[in-house]
This record gives sequence, structure tokens and C-alpha cells, in this order.
Amino acid sequence: MTAELTVIIVSYNTRDLTLAALRTLYDTTRSARFHTVVFDNASADGSADAIAAAFPQVELIRSAENLGFARANNLAAAAAQTEWLLLLNPDTECHPGAVDALLAFGRQNPDGGIYGGRTLFRDGSLNIASCWGRITLWSTFCSAFGLTAAFPASRLFNPEALCGWGRDTVRRVDIIVGCFLLIRRDLWDRLGGFDLRYFMYGEDADLCIRAARLGFQPMITPDAVLMHIIGASSQTRPDKQLLLVKGRLTLIRDHWPAWQVPLGIALMWLRVGLRYGASAVLALSGRSGARQRRDMWAKVWAQRADWLRGY
Repeated sequence: MTAELTVIIVSYNTRDLTLAALRTLYDTTRSARFHTVVFDNASADGSADAIAAAFPQVELIRSAENLGFARANNLAAAAAQTEWLLLLNPDTECHPGAVDALLAFGRQNPDGGIYGGRTLFRDGSLNIASCWGRITLWSTFCSAFGLTAAFPASRLFNPEALCGWGRDTVRRVDIIVGCFLLIRRDLWDRLGGFDLRYFMYGEDADLCIRAARLGFQPMITPDAVLMHIIGASSQTRPDKQLLLVKGRLTLIRDHWPAWQVPLGIALMWLRVGLRYGASAVLALSGRSGARQRRDMWAKVWAQRADWLRGY
């Protein structure tokens, strides 16, 4: 039967995770008619060959270089012929009926434009990172001065996390995360897909903010559930932190009122500087992982001339 949905997975050195994502996608989707595209970003772990062997029905795109998350999704989406697009991370595993429920929810709520579900960690506990509130001057101030870290469950000091909500009810939100993001193809085309300046991190926030300007309001449904792995160790990788900081600075430049932009840039500079200083002090105590965090923030701080410009 003709597919109504194109599922796009961007893979980069995640062979076993991608295979699990594909297996659970096919095992748990019953009513949605879908076609799957895997865009492999020049993985060096044999991902492409393993996917081709295990899932011959998947359309596999083998890139000769790592094009990043945004460009890879744009290229895969450009060739899609279906009414709907679903962006799915390779480090996810669908629960029964997740894709079916999300597609049905999208059809029932056309004014949402962009849709997401409820994500869990492997142990079944809630992973709040299926959606966020948008970055604001207040949230950036709280993050810079450590209020967000000190009071992670506070709606006042950690507004982007949408604290106090278990993602267990239907709700309109600012940002749907690209790990599990459903969008109508015509809206994707109208928005021009992801802004290619965002190599990685921030592109989904930018997409949702631009959709909101057109009158849409992204929505979450608790009926679409999947497991999403977020490795704690990756938080100490300087390359990831650099991309996160650059993404946030680009969102500030793109979407904040002009008078707030210099304040946002200053707060991001202060945020990284204070973390570098605090981690350097903690490293003197010899606490486990303290030196690793100090070295990470030292590298990020050393490259501030680059990330302060954003993407």
C-alpha cells in the first residue's frame, strides 16, 4: 500500500542502537503505512552494511561525509513523497503503537503542526527531553548563575524543563525535540526544513519557533511512548558542549528582541566562564570526575571566540 509517512533516521556510529531502533519501529507499528529512510553520516562502525543486511526494505543513504543532523534530515525529506514526516533518533526504541498513536494524534489536531510524544529512559523512568520551553532571557539568567542546577525541579528557576508535568497529558509546548518529531510534509516545505546553519543542536527549537510564527502550536501526546537513551558521559564531551552553546547562542541571535541579544550573549559568556571556574575549584578536591569536567570546560572556554559568534 502507498505510504502515508516517511520515517527518517540519521545514523552516525550507532550501529547496534540503530538496528534496535529499526527493529522496534517495525515490530510496534501496526496501522501507519510508512517508508523508512536511514541517512548514514559516514559511520566508521559498519552501520550502513549492517542496516542493509538486516533491513533490506529500508532506503539507505550512504553519505561520504558527516553532514550533521540538520542537513541529513533535509536531504532525506527532500525526496520523500508522503503526507507526513517523522524524525526518529537512532538511540530510541518504540513502545507498542507509538508511531500509530502519534500519527493519529497529528491528524486529529491539525493546528498543532508539529507533534511529539512521551520519552522514557531504559529503566522506565521519565525522560523529560521530548519537549522544552523556549530559551528566554530569564531562563538564560537562571542557567548562567546556577539557579537551574541548584533548583532543577523549580518552575521558576528551570522554566525550560516544564517542571511539574510528567508529559502524561496532552499539552501545547514551545519545542518538540527532533528525537521523535512528527510534521506534515507541506508545513516542512513551507518552513524550508531545518535551518542549515544549525549543524547540530538548536535546529528543532528553531523549526518549532518558526512554525509558531505561522500560527501553529506544537503539541505533545502521552499516548505515543518510546525509550530514548541520553548518555550521562556525553555531557563531559567538549565537542558536544561546544555545539550546544553555539546552538543556544544562534537561537538568541535569531529569535530574541534586538535589545535582549547583547544581554543573552553576555550571560552565555558568563555561564561558561563560571562553570570553568567552579569546575577548576572542584578539581582540587580530587572528587571523582571533577578533573574531567574541568578539562571539558577549559576547552570550551578556550574556544569562546568561536562559539560566541554562534553558527
